Amino acid sequence: MGQVNYYHAVPSPEMTQGLKNRGRTREDMDERRHAVEEFTGARLPTIAECPFDPQLAEKNVENMIGTMPVPLGFVGPLLVRGDHANGEFLVPMATTEGALIASVNRGSSVITAAGGATAMVVKDEMTRGPVFRARDVRHAAEAARWVEENLNEVRAAAEATTRRGKLLSATPYIVGRSLFLRFAYSTGDAMGMNMATIASEAAARLIEARTGTTLVSVSGNMCVDKKPSALNAIAGRGKTVLADVTVPRELLESKMHASPEAVAETCYRKCSIGSALSASLGFNAHVANMLAAAYIATGQDPAQVVEGSMGTTTAEVVDGDLYMSVRLPAIEVGTVGGGTRLPAQAEALSMMGCLGDGKAVKLAEIMGAVVLAGELSTLCAQAAGQLGAAHSRLGR
Repeated sequence: MGQVNYYHAVPSPEMTQGLKNRGRTREDMDERRHAVEEFTGARLPTIAECPFDPQLAEKNVENMIGTMPVPLGFVGPLLVRGDHANGEFLVPMATTEGALIASVNRGSSVITAAGGATAMVVKDEMTRGPVFRARDVRHAAEAARWVEENLNEVRAAAEATTRRGKLLSATPYIVGRSLFLRFAYSTGDAMGMNMATIASEAAARLIEARTGTTLVSVSGNMCVDKKPSALNAIAGRGKTVLADVTVPRELLESKMHASPEAVAETCYRKCSIGSALSASLGFNAHVANMLAAAYIATGQDPAQVVEGSMGTTTAEVVDGDLYMSVRLPAIEVGTVGGGTRLPAQAEALSMMGCLGDGKAVKLAEIMGAVVLAGELSTLCAQAAGQLGAAHSRLGR
């Protein structure tokens, strides 16, 4: 079985000859799946039910054997008062966690009744951080200075690889003979990770030639991609989103059965003290839950929930009402390219009017409001002692 070439992402030259579309057609997908069934002894009839032409996924997956259906629900109407997202939205969420959508929907109804969530993107920069080897610290410092003094030349090399990307900055960090450059890009409506990688490699080759340093890796982990990081938590990566809402006391008590004082104390002792005591990089209740479900539904990279989870949730009593906010420093979403090309994910984006050019910031603002709704609901449930009962009732 190990000699069957169609298992491999890169077929042999002999197999590739004359088979330009090998691995992309439905017949190839079926053949590959049948081989998996034979090898494992499992039968995969549900996975086999691919509802679209497999060629549409040629840039999204290798060794395709079918699709993996995930239950899809929605929350809303959720009223968002953003700079780009302004109105009521039904937000798709794909999950297998019972109670999640019910909880976020409860928070959405309260936010909408309270007049909506304010949401805004205050920073929008995708990063890539190559690492170079220098002769010594002086050489590394000289190379960093060259980049600073010749940033326009570096920018031209990077931007020659992309239609959408713009190099905004290149911040140096030096440790011994290692020179890290954290490149930051504007990437338009693409999430932009691949764009930033290709552009950074082109810029790095120029820097090598001009400074005598050696590129060791186009990603030196100062990006920081798909890992929890204090740098991203502080400086941001992708879109930094702020969202808040003020919920009147009467509305909170009637809908959530909790007082503003109880919710504020729960948030303080849980999200602030508990997170600090555990040295967490996320000072929140469960930001990752909302992001994971919304990312999967809309064709985002679900691994970037790691960075997205580093949100900060605050709650205060202001003039007798509950004020709640979230700061999300790393919302990495796009409305073109990547998984947004796939039919179901494109449909999910279209539910919110977020498919295509000019919509990425709008999507990020909606993500901020959805996270706020989930945080509000969960903290209210915990303040009222309802969390366990809700999960038990809804199948968890």
